[in-house]
Amino acid sequence: MASNPRTICITGAAGNLGMAVAQVFANEGAQLVLLDRAPIGEAALVKLAPAQCLPITLDLCDTAQVAAAVAQALARFGSIDVLCNLTGGFAMGDAVHATSDSTWDFLHDMNVRTLRNTSRAVVPQMLRQGSGKIVNVGAFSAQRGLAHMGAYTAAKSEVLRLTEAMAAELRAKNINVNCVLPSILDTPQNRADMPDADPARWVSPHDLAQVIAFLASDAARAIHGAAIPVTGLS
Repeated sequence: MASNPRTICITGAAGNLGMAVAQVFANEGAQLVLLDRAPIGEAALVKLAPAQCLPITLDLCDTAQVAAAVAQALARFGSIDVLCNLTGGFAMGDAVHATSDSTWDFLHDMNVRTLRNTSRAVVPQMLRQGSGKIVNVGAFSAQRGLAHMGAYTAAKSEVLRLTEAMAAELRAKNINVNCVLPSILDTPQNRADMPDADPARWVSPHDLAQVIAFLASDAARAIHGAAIPVTGLS
């Protein structure tokens, strides 16, 4: 007898990594809840066949909007088996003492507040189900403080600490929480921003998506609180 398809909730789903992760799970026949502040176009949804998709446009920093989106997903699919927290933001250039409040707030909101809001909405359902997988996205560069990247590395370091804390809290409940630490992703935006760099040394979104899919699989059921570097050839 065929098993029921898993329901995968992906934040930042409209981005390069989000679409790559969605495609990997779509190839498994999963049901996809695609959350992003940017609308996901019909052409992108067509590519995700044969998956059933529920795209929702929302502000992930708004607790009420996230709760409503999760309720909508549960009404449609009945469960959320995997949460992939892919939403994030990057900025650099200023020393810590010169970094503006708006930059601090932006980086914390995009990298931490979004994760907190989705976890707050999804974890209670996973506890009711008695199982779940959560994969967060940190950053390889944020394993230590770097000049002119203080606000960014602080925010991504918080993602790692929250991953560890959640793993410790939830492992006995059959919920795995882990994170990946990618280096530079090979995206059109990064190629435009760094025209003199060698993108062959970067990480393709597809390769990172494969690691995320592994951490969301039963094969990773013994892994809790891990931070997996994904650095390509760099």
